[in-house]
Amino acid sequence: MSTAAPRATGQDHLWSVDEHLEDILATVRPLDPIELQLLDAQGCVLVDDITVPVSLPPFDNSSMDGYAVRVADVAGASEEYPASLEVVGDVAAGAAELLHVGPGQAARIMTGAPLPPGAEAVVPVEWTDGGLGEGPVTGMRARSLAPEAATGQVQVYRAAEARAHVRAQGSDVKAGDRALEAGTVLGPPQISLLAAIGRGTVRVRPRPRVVVLSTGSELVQPDGELAPGQIYDSNSFALTAAARDAGAIAYRVGAVADDAETLRTTIEDQLVRADLMVTTGGVSVGAYDVVKEALSYVGDEDEPGGGIEFRKLAMQPGKPQGFGSIGPDHTPLLALPGNPVSSYVSFELFVRPAIRTLMGLEDVHRPRVRATLTAGKPLSSPKGRRQFLRGTYADGAVTPVGGAGSHLVAALAHADALIVVPEDVTAVEPGTEVEVVLLG
Repeated sequence: MSTAAPRATGQDHLWSVDEHLEDILATVRPLDPIELQLLDAQGCVLVDDITVPVSLPPFDNSSMDGYAVRVADVAGASEEYPASLEVVGDVAAGAAELLHVGPGQAARIMTGAPLPPGAEAVVPVEWTDGGLGEGPVTGMRARSLAPEAATGQVQVYRAAEARAHVRAQGSDVKAGDRALEAGTVLGPPQISLLAAIGRGTVRVRPRPRVVVLSTGSELVQPDGELAPGQIYDSNSFALTAAARDAGAIAYRVGAVADDAETLRTTIEDQLVRADLMVTTGGVSVGAYDVVKEALSYVGDEDEPGGGIEFRKLAMQPGKPQGFGSIGPDHTPLLALPGNPVSSYVSFELFVRPAIRTLMGLEDVHRPRVRATLTAGKPLSSPKGRRQFLRGTYADGAVTPVGGAGSHLVAALAHADALIVVPEDVTAVEPGTEVEVVLLG
């Protein structure tokens, strides 16, 4: 959970983007570690270094279906003069009791089976007659040997060097090696390695639970019928998907009508499953900005140290923002604007880093690069505001997509980057090098 930090600023203070982000990251703290089963830990951040308790492979084993032999017994073997060896039996994967391969002998061996005592190499079945006495085994015959080939004689048509087709004990990792470092995000390959070294559980920081809700009596669920003046609720879907993309377990709450008491009750009901709350809409200066009405005083009387502060930021889009904590656990809450582009840009700049911080990651930000602006005309930007324009990035160049309007959802869908125009810049000429936030 978070630890609330004091904020000594008034309602008229114009916050910079950096100030607002620093305040969020100074308040949000990584979630406490827990022990999870491997599959439940997927997507989580490892808390401790993991040391290998047993070497991989744990024993010498065959990398091929074939015959385990002594090198001297197949030296000089060829199709004209094959080495004829006595087959003493089968060695299958998982075999506990192993045959001993003596002079002039061979053991039929399967991929992954332990190399039997006395054997020094494995000859692939394709280098032999498979014990069938019909010349070299090729194609499907190499994969459909008769059971009777496990004993009797086998003809070997090629020599083998020592350790040929043998996976050595510890050739992957050795006992005592560090398998994974603390801070590693556990994906399928890491889960596989943990299972391979015998770890059934692991200590991680859990994926944050993020609850997303949108506000507005004009919002209708997709697939519903639109009445005059209504629009479909896209923000809650966008932000829930973005939270999952950031690594969170995200829950979407249906749009809440413009009623402060209903909104407050809904948020309080959702706290039981939230490590972070995100709202969208209702943070501006309109008569129906219910988020401000519902939450501006929460915590002042009931939860000392809590409460939401609503701010104006020197940015476009996304000037109105809210941040603070709510409830007995001081659950952090970020209140975002309602315009779709403002909401999404605000998520990328502020909510995503908060989620990544809760996860315990060190690098919480999207990557940034310098790129050459390719545009048909100069880009304009309001003085004193840091502007974030949608764009597409490729090969060191970035091209604007759509206009500056904060309602342009279609343009946002085609963008994979944000073009950053600093506060002191009012125009950017084509060919200028700009900072770019990469979204994909």
